[in-house]
Amino acid sequence: MMTRGASVVTPQRFAQGLTYQEFLSQAKVNVDQFNRWYQEFQLKPQDAAFFRKAAQAGASRVLVLGEDWCPDACRGLPVVAHIAEAAGIELRVFPRDANLDIMDEFLNQGQFRSIPAVVFYTDKQDYLCHWVERPKVANEELTRIEAEVKQEIAGASEQDQRAEIRKRTTARYAAWQRATVQELKELLAACLKLR
Repeated sequence: MMTRGASVVTPQRFAQGLTYQEFLSQAKVNVDQFNRWYQEFQLKPQDAAFFRKAAQAGASRVLVLGEDWCPDACRGLPVVAHIAEAAGIELRVFPRDANLDIMDEFLNQGQFRSIPAVVFYTDKQDYLCHWVERPKVANEELTRIEAEVKQEIAGASEQDQRAEIRKRTTARYAAWQRATVQELKELLAACLKLR
C-alpha cells in the first residue's frame, strides 16, 4: 500500500459520491455514449476473477472523477463500472469540476486535471493506487493519429481535422478499453502484491 498525505477523501466524503446510475441520471450530455460503451464492453471471466481477488485483498472501494462531456470518461467509466459490479467493489463517481479539491490530489503528471481519474481504496479509505485518463497505448495511438490526419488533410479546417481524429480514435475505443483493464490489473497487482 502506498503512503500519501492527508486526503480530502474521507469515508464520509466518499459516501457522498454518486453511483454509476446516479451519475448517468444527472448527466446532461453523452448518456447514449456512456450506454453504448457500457453495453459493448465485456469483462473477460479471468479479469473478473482477478478483480474479485483484488477486492478480497483490500481494494474494496473505487472513486472515479469524471464529467459527462469527456470522451475519455465516456469510454473509461463504463469499464470501471463493469469491474466494480463483477468484483463487488463499491464505486462512487464525483463530477470533477465540482470536486477540484479531490482532483488536485490526482493530477496527471502533477499538473493536469485529466479525467477519468480512477482511485482504489480499502474499506477504511486507505489509498491503494490510481490511474488517470487513458492507457499508454491510447496516448501513443492518439499522437500518431493526430499527426497522420494533419498531414493527410492539411488544407482542411481545424473542425474537419478534429472530426476525422475523433472518427479514427473512436474506432480504437474497444481496444483502449481492454488496455485500461490490463493497466488497472497491473496497478492493483503491484500495490496488493497479487500474482
